[in-house]
Amino acid sequence: MFANLEKCPRHLVVCEKSNFTNDKSRHGTHVAGHYFNYKVSILIPECGSLPSALQSIVNGFTKYYLVRDFPVFEMLEEEFLERHVKKGSLYALSYRTRIDQDNTIALLPTGTLVLSVDKDTYEALGLEGQKSQYNHKMRYVICIDLTDKSLAPGSKKYKRVLWALKEKVQLRSDFLMAKHDNAGNKSEPLSSCFTQYQCKEYAPTVSTRRLTDTLCPVINSRHLRGEAEESCDSQEFLEWLGAVTAGVIDCNNKASSFLSTYCCPEPRTALGQACLSSVTGFLLPEDIHKLLAELRCYFDEPKFASWSSLTVHGFADSPVSWGTAEHGFHKGGENLYSFVIFKNQDYWLHMVAGAHDGCPP
Repeated sequence: MFANLEKCPRHLVVCEKSNFTNDKSRHGTHVAGHYFNYKVSILIPECGSLPSALQSIVNGFTKYYLVRDFPVFEMLEEEFLERHVKKGSLYALSYRTRIDQDNTIALLPTGTLVLSVDKDTYEALGLEGQKSQYNHKMRYVICIDLTDKSLAPGSKKYKRVLWALKEKVQLRSDFLMAKHDNAGNKSEPLSSCFTQYQCKEYAPTVSTRRLTDTLCPVINSRHLRGEAEESCDSQEFLEWLGAVTAGVIDCNNKASSFLSTYCCPEPRTALGQACLSSVTGFLLPEDIHKLLAELRCYFDEPKFASWSSLTVHGFADSPVSWGTAEHGFHKGGENLYSFVIFKNQDYWLHMVAGAHDGCPP
């Protein structure tokens, strides 16, 4: 028993520091490549309410659909491919499927269909795939590029894949779906394809609250450069940020014998107020990128605060984390990233993944 308690599940935290104005900054790439997100939270110290520009963006997040009992082969039908997969960026993720137990499906905005399936389903489909990196004997991952020329409707390969998904094993699931229309490349409404299926449109939910008298770590953007500025450690700050964002942990506790005690790390200061706003739903990277860009503009005018933060949580049961990198659940399905944005346009970017994930990019 005690031996098991000593075995903490492995997790990965990668911290990248740069400046948004740096030509080699990869912040946009990291945001765009994290496809499936269910929550984004922003924290602004010494601010009582969300500024109007930020409020407009969070209220304007793309609406999404929950489509019931949708068969995967429909995504390969020629009309669906032409109207939605090849025009605009389409995101689809099977809903309430467990990555470690169920067949889990995702359609990436690049047009790649990812099937994470059990061994029996894989053998019945007869499609080429790879053994799961984290469950070699019982799970397989199949990636199909629906935009590949060799998979053009009417081709031999296209007919083979369609037959496998329609006749051999008709995979079906409830799906969350949303589409980002590129500027100047408007496509037909996504709902036009679901007339024969139960489908409901949702808007992401926005919640905002004002925090008062909160202890806060002192941080400085130059801390990661090895300079002697007084600052809290970046990983300790990430833990504090998680506690505050979750809203279920009192960070003002004093050290005691209680196992669950959490204290704000030092050096620290007291915030008179802070604004914490969250958006939940099926959130597209394009909307998160707009929010990040506007948060950077927050410091265009003098502010009492020297930093703000944006934290994004990915779906724990998504078959991918960043890009096409396989994601697994293991203990908690960790799959998130967080920006700390400083007024001089420096940033810290934390990327977090669990035991069944590769190192974040």
